[in-house]
Formats: sequence, structure tokens, C-alpha cells
Amino acid sequence: MNLGLFQHDVNVIWDLPVHDLSIMDYALPGRPVAVAAFGMRHLPDQPENIAYLTVFFPTRVIAHVHVNWLAPVKVRQTMICGSRQMIVYDDREPSEKVKVYDRGITVNGVESPEHLYRLLVGYRIGDMWAPRLDTTEALRVEAAHFVECVERGTRPVTDGSAGLRVVEMLDAASRSLASGGRPVPLGEEQNRA
Repeated sequence: MNLGLFQHDVNVIWDLPVHDLSIMDYALPGRPVAVAAFGMRHLPDQPENIAYLTVFFPTRVIAHVHVNWLAPVKVRQTMICGSRQMIVYDDREPSEKVKVYDRGITVNGVESPEHLYRLLVGYRIGDMWAPRLDTTEALRVEAAHFVECVERGTRPVTDGSAGLRVVEMLDAASRSLASGGRPVPLGEEQNRA
């Protein structure tokens, strides 16, 4: 999110969430099965400048991405909520970019659907710790990895297939946005051909 940066040839979906979707593609297990997007344009005859994307996975995983050219502050945050711990990555934070929270819930007492009324939810509130991270610039690491792959003839972590998966998610989000937020299955392009 950031104030300004309006583009006239693409909407906010094609401009801002590329890195978010790439990180998600790398970090989360499994491949998404559908994408839904809602958005709004606040300038006449211009592309959408605010959007919310939801990425669905075949497991009990869901991802939300909020992109916005009208935010009053610059925000670069990723939050991952797991069953045991939660992580907040804040790219704007100068010293503690990653914070790990030992917080979550425990569900007890469900032997069968008939006993659902006995569901007991326990809240676990633990410590937060910020691991020390290498301060090497990310672009430097990426360029070094690329050079190493060229020299050794190895496949990069984010290869053309990873790029294609991100473009497919962006395309599905655009089609969902155009259809009022209808979830668009990934892989639909092959079905239409």
C-alpha cells in the first residue's frame, strides 16, 4: 500500500501484488486452486486503484492480499498465521523485520459432530521474538543466485514456471474483478483452449 503511484495502463492488481504472490508461491505448501478479487476505481475512466485478492488452496489454507494506491502510509507487511506460531514480516521495519509470535489456539473436546457443543477452544499467548537477520540487500542476494545458476547450469529458485504461476494468478484476479468478485479457478485457461 502506498499513496500515489497511479498507473494509467494497468490496474493496481497488475502493479503491486506481484512480489506478494511470488513470496506466497514460494513459501506456502501446495498450489492455489482459485483466485477472487474485489476492487474499486476512484478516478473516472481510470483502472482500479484499490483491490482485495483472496487466493484459495485445496487444503485449509487461504491467503489475502490488499493492494492500494490511496493508502495514507506506505505498508509492506506479510502476516502468516499458522497452527503453532504466527509470523509478521515488515519490510519497512529497520531492525526487527521478522517477528515470531508464540500464539495460537488449541481445539479440544470434539469426538464427533454430535459433540460439537462441547467444543473447547484454548488460547495460547506466548512470547514474541525477533530473530537476527542478515542485512544483505535482497536484490544483491537475488543477483548472486542468478549468476550462480548461470555459472553452474542449475535451475533458479524462482524460475520461469514460478513466474508463469504468478501471472496466472494475476490474470485470474483480473477476470474475477471484471466479474464482480467471482472466484476464478486456476488452470481455466487450458480448459478454454
